[in-house]
Amino acid sequence: MSLLRHPVAIVAGSAGLGALLLANLVAIYRGMDLPWLLGVVLVADIVAVGVGVLVAAREVLVAERRIELSEARLEAIIDSAMDAVVTVDAAQNIVVFNRAAEQVFRCPRGEALGGSLERFLPERFRVRHHGHVEHFGRTGVTSRKMGDVMTLWGLRADGEEFPLEAAISQSGEPGRRYYTVILRDITLRKQGEDALRAQQRELRELSARVLEAREEEKTRIARELHDELGQLLTALKMDLAAIREKLTDPDLLEKARAMRALLDQTVASTRRISADLRPLMLDDLGLADAAGWLVQDFARRSGVACDARLAPAEALHAASKNVSTAVYRALQESLTNVARHSGAKRVWVLLEARDGAIHLEVEDDGRGIAPADLAKPRSLGLKGMRERFAYLGGALEIGAATRGGTRLRVRAPMQGKEGETAA
Repeated sequence: MSLLRHPVAIVAGSAGLGALLLANLVAIYRGMDLPWLLGVVLVADIVAVGVGVLVAAREVLVAERRIELSEARLEAIIDSAMDAVVTVDAAQNIVVFNRAAEQVFRCPRGEALGGSLERFLPERFRVRHHGHVEHFGRTGVTSRKMGDVMTLWGLRADGEEFPLEAAISQSGEPGRRYYTVILRDITLRKQGEDALRAQQRELRELSARVLEAREEEKTRIARELHDELGQLLTALKMDLAAIREKLTDPDLLEKARAMRALLDQTVASTRRISADLRPLMLDDLGLADAAGWLVQDFARRSGVACDARLAPAEALHAASKNVSTAVYRALQESLTNVARHSGAKRVWVLLEARDGAIHLEVEDDGRGIAPADLAKPRSLGLKGMRERFAYLGGALEIGAATRGGTRLRVRAPMQGKEGETAA
């Protein structure tokens, strides 16, 4: 402990200096009369100076020891850090390189200290990094995260590149700036993220293939219902009409009329089921006509007034089959949800081609949809539509409408961009 901080030493030193000062004053006035006093005071002064020099030397040693201990403590703290800590001077030469940095860069501390930071940066990033650090030094900001937008890359001593995330801080005064970078090797995390993205992409592709298979199966069944079953029912109607002409029994005629009504009902049901599976006009006439028919059929069945603004057929002619089907299914699902859940009295539908993409908006004035409903695990229809458009490179949004109900917005590229997620 420093003597200058000990209370007893302070009191004793103050008393000694006071006594010595008093003796010097007495010697000045009585020195000629008492030569021995002058000699005693002179010896006391020499002793005091010697003691002072010894005390000062001790204090210097104590201060140096304290600094060494502080530096050792700081080095131990930095070495105990889980993340790599690297400090460089204004010339970007390394002055601090902790144990974690040795492990991350696979380089002994002795080889790193005094060397340039550039050896741990891939060559393509060195010029840009140097400029970034200089700019950061001029900003006056004490610290910030590095690589907020893109992944940073480091270079190990053996030449292997690896991804990292880092934060940089600066300290010191102008002319003696130090920059400290705390970085973390995120190789495993990035591998996990890449694997997760690959799995999501595979699942999205699988989902898209399943939907395509379903659409193909629906198309096949719809055509069989429309063509084969429709032809059979039509033939039955013709045969029944021929039989009715030869019947004279009133009871049999009444039975034939009932059969004719049942056949008409069966034909109508078959056409409706076929159209629900896949309207043939979507393949034969295109998206615009199919959407117009769907809106009219919805208004007729539900009694909900519809205000539809649909692009002309030629504006949507360039849309691929997958995109047209996805947009049609989104409109169909949205109108179905309006009829089942919203209690709306009016629906507004907008279908247009703009900026190389198809845009669909469906809005109602019903009770709206709560965020909790969108997050329900069994909301498969909405989730399926969102994934479908993400696979095509588009986007689907569902939220509150200005009129108080729900609004669905869809954007899909004309030809689709399979496998890409919309930004």
